[in-house]
Amino acid sequence: MRADRVFAYGAAAGLLGDLLLGDPRRGHPVAAFGRAAGAVERVLWRDHRGWGALHTAVCAGGAVALGALAASAARPSRTASVALTAATTWAVVGGTSLGREARAIGHALETGDVEAARARLPHLCGRDPQALDADGIARAVVESVAENTSDAVVGALVWGAVGGVPGLVGFRAVNTLDAMVGHKSPRHRRYGWASARLDDVAGWPGARLTAVLAGVAGGDRRGAVRAWRADARKHPSPNAGPVEASFAGALGVRLGGTLSYGGRVEHRPVLNGEGRAVVVGDIERAVRLSRRVSWLALGVSAGGALLRNRVMRRPAQRMRSGGAS
Repeated sequence: MRADRVFAYGAAAGLLGDLLLGDPRRGHPVAAFGRAAGAVERVLWRDHRGWGALHTAVCAGGAVALGALAASAARPSRTASVALTAATTWAVVGGTSLGREARAIGHALETGDVEAARARLPHLCGRDPQALDADGIARAVVESVAENTSDAVVGALVWGAVGGVPGLVGFRAVNTLDAMVGHKSPRHRRYGWASARLDDVAGWPGARLTAVLAGVAGGDRRGAVRAWRADARKHPSPNAGPVEASFAGALGVRLGGTLSYGGRVEHRPVLNGEGRAVVVGDIERAVRLSRRVSWLALGVSAGGALLRNRVMRRPAQRMRSGGAS
């Protein structure tokens, strides 16, 4: 079976597994990678970009190498290759857990239990929940759903279509490293620079595809395009900007504004200023939009892999036919 079909079948099965089962509850491979990356950091840490770059290369490169070895071992068997791709996809995407956490916070807000919503918010993002009221929590959830649709689902599918199992594993490794060391804390400002920049590069195609698909699958397509074009560049993140702006336009709400991370207050530009303020009911709308975007991304990624394979096969066929004549 060709590699493009292996990815298409395996990724579809893995995404369905995530839909039915959610994340693995025990022995999650991403958690194991995080522990290994933490151990490497304890050995290598210096307040220096070069040492941080070495940390990124060791961790991300090691993950890609393991993925390549597993894919090579499974290659002789079609069934094993599809099963490995399915299991890897299931392990690296997190759309169902994302929706589950968002809905749990939404349910707490709907019942008036703001403290319970504050307690669950750190499962989704690094905001300071004590600084947020109910509407602020709802806005934070919608923004997190938008950004994580790209980081936890679409980006992985894009790189899986490009590089198979190593692409899936590599993207998730880079994204995890950014979450661990890519922030601008005093300890990681220099050491995490390489991880943050690599995550920006790796996340670029998935973020743009997410923004496009949010406009396709959302309720207000023109609003999504308008908000993306007008406001995406205002966001401090080159990848979160297009995604959050497109989601804001598609849902008809305003995102951005003042927020707090670990006691540090940031005043971010408003995305889709023509929209209304986020309310609790928008959480469910955002989760549904995220789900539609994820399945559309599977179709686009699988289709792209099939098309790329067809284009690459044509020169080889021409060479064979030319040689035969």
